[in-house]
Formats: sequence, C-alpha cells, structure tokens
Amino acid sequence: MARGGQGLARVAVVVRAGAAPLWWLGVFAAGIGVLVPGLTGRRIGGLAGAALFVVATAVVATARRKRYTALAGSAARAGKHDVLQDRAVTVRNWRRGHRWWLLLAFLAALGSGFAVPAAAGLLMAGCGVGLWLKSAWIGRREQAGEALLWVRVDWLVRGAGRPAGKAVKAYRSTGIAAGDAAPGGARRKAAALV
Repeated sequence: MARGGQGLARVAVVVRAGAAPLWWLGVFAAGIGVLVPGLTGRRIGGLAGAALFVVATAVVATARRKRYTALAGSAARAGKHDVLQDRAVTVRNWRRGHRWWLLLAFLAALGSGFAVPAAAGLLMAGCGVGLWLKSAWIGRREQAGEALLWVRVDWLVRGAGRPAGKAVKAYRSTGIAAGDAAPGGARRKAAALV
C-alpha cells in the first residue's frame, strides 16, 4: 500500500455480500423443512415463516439507515494513495469472516424444521432479501449523489462485516466510475460495444 494511503472497501458491496448466502441457505432450509411435518404442521409453519420473512426483510432493509445517511453525508474524497479493494475480495472477506455463523444459522434452521417447518429458513431468506434491498437503497443514494461510498478496511470489525458499526468514523467517496462494482454493489456490466 502506498505511503499515507488506506485500503477501502465499497460500503454497498459489504452490505450485499451476505445476501446471496442467506437467501440460498434459507430457501434450502425452508425446502427441507417443508418435507418434515413438524410439531405445528406444515400449514402453521409456512404461515409463520411467511410472516417472519416479511418482518425480517423490512427490519434488515431499514436498520441503521440514519447512521448510513449521516456517514454518507460527511464522506470525504478518497485520496490518490488510497487503494480501492476489488468487489471479489470484499465479498470473499465477508463470507470467510461469517462462514461459521452462516453454518450455525443454517443448522439451526434445519433443526427448527422439526418443530415449526420452514419458518427459520424463511427468516434467513428474508434477511438475505433485506440486505439486497439495503444495498439497492445505498446504490440509489450513490447515483443521486454521483459518488460511490467506501469504508476503510481496517475499520471493518473482525469478519469484515459492519460498514456502519461503531468502529467506522467516516466514509470516503469517489467518482461514480471508480472500482469494479456498480452503484448498489452489483458487478459492473461491461460497456456495450458501439
């Protein structure tokens, strides 16, 4: 790293990194849970799971929005010596840091299927959808402000996953074309040939 520079990770990419694993593990756990009648029965388990899915989606999508807004509003421009972390590296770091939590959540969702079929799996899937919605919201802010938001890598707590946590003091910003991820954290599409 260049002298005086910081490693920076995209805020939206960090938020979005957990969406796919939570969604797919939750759907898989819910699918297996439906195969087991459970103590409450499939119908009650499915209804409880649907309610948990909606609540989890809403809570995760809207949690800490004031903190994100405050950090985005005070973002300073990234310096020329700052190193922008690739999207793939950010996603890999998040998933490595959370792999055991994801595994435990998946096993708990499978186990709870014997009591309330599919409910915990749908809860996990709802958390994944909530993260997608939150990253999309960040992406809309980035497009409106024509600036991508970045967080110092060393401020992300162990597991590389809290872009609005207490350790984060401020965000940095760059132009909309910086880095290899589009606003919202998705892969940047290759420019169309003309």
